[in-house]
Amino acid sequence: MFSKIYWETDLHFFIYNFYSKFTYYILGDFMVDYLYLKDSLHTFSQNYNFLKIFSIGKSVLNNEIYCIKFGIGKKEVLYTGGIHANEWITSLLLIKFTHNLCNAFVSNSQIYGYDAKYLYENCSLYIIPMINPDGINLVNNFYSIDSEVYISAHNIAKNYPDIPFPSGWKANINGVDLNSQFPANWKLGKKIKSNLGFNKPAPRDFAGETPLSEPESQAMYNFTLLKNISLCLCFHSQGEVIYWKYTDFLPPNSLDLAKEFAHVSGYELEDTPYNSSFGGFRDWFIRNFNKPGFTIEVRKR
Repeated sequence: MFSKIYWETDLHFFIYNFYSKFTYYILGDFMVDYLYLKDSLHTFSQNYNFLKIFSIGKSVLNNEIYCIKFGIGKKEVLYTGGIHANEWITSLLLIKFTHNLCNAFVSNSQIYGYDAKYLYENCSLYIIPMINPDGINLVNNFYSIDSEVYISAHNIAKNYPDIPFPSGWKANINGVDLNSQFPANWKLGKKIKSNLGFNKPAPRDFAGETPLSEPESQAMYNFTLLKNISLCLCFHSQGEVIYWKYTDFLPPNSLDLAKEFAHVSGYELEDTPYNSSFGGFRDWFIRNFNKPGFTIEVRKR
């Protein structure tokens, strides 16, 4: 049975809705790219010296994969976003959430009904807002159309004319889907995606030549092994559902957490579609650690 602290913090806070039940809002043509992330982290470092901001590794193009740590407690929780390039809004979601959390801590106030200082002292929250900075830059037109990076990606995309470019790009800059890279039935996942036509670098769904072939997936894998994460939330968009289990693996209390999560968010609980059921980061986390992990498909309003 989980402790009272688990239920009061990890469930009713760490699984609580950030913006009106995980809804996010885009104003005008606002976009998020790696420079926006760096500017946000610089602001955090200037204003919130209690945060720890560090890199867990580098992308293909040598961009840092940043992690933000809030808290000094023993219970460790992980939030991730921006693993799929065209789901960059999840990076914004986590950046804005961090800002709100820090403001609550500084003002000695509550956030979503919970005392921010209590959370800081009893939990350690790791936030990795942008796992795929190169791909997010591509989708948001950071690279000029005559740059080597853009031309290389465009050449990959030409093999998949039904996927709009660059807006349909989910992969890293090598054309590897980072959320198909992890050692959780990776071979089966690769076979499924190959049978769907994604048997070489592509804007989406190519699992790579081997698991963990990409520096971004290696960084996530190695970082997670160093920690004792008790709960993992992986943010995607925009299915408006919660995927809560991996095949037949059922970590202790995961169903109870999932039901409460659905109640809090208003989303439906669903099993991951079979064609996407293998090789994901959350899949590996559940399989390797036997702890609850959730994919949150946030919606756009």
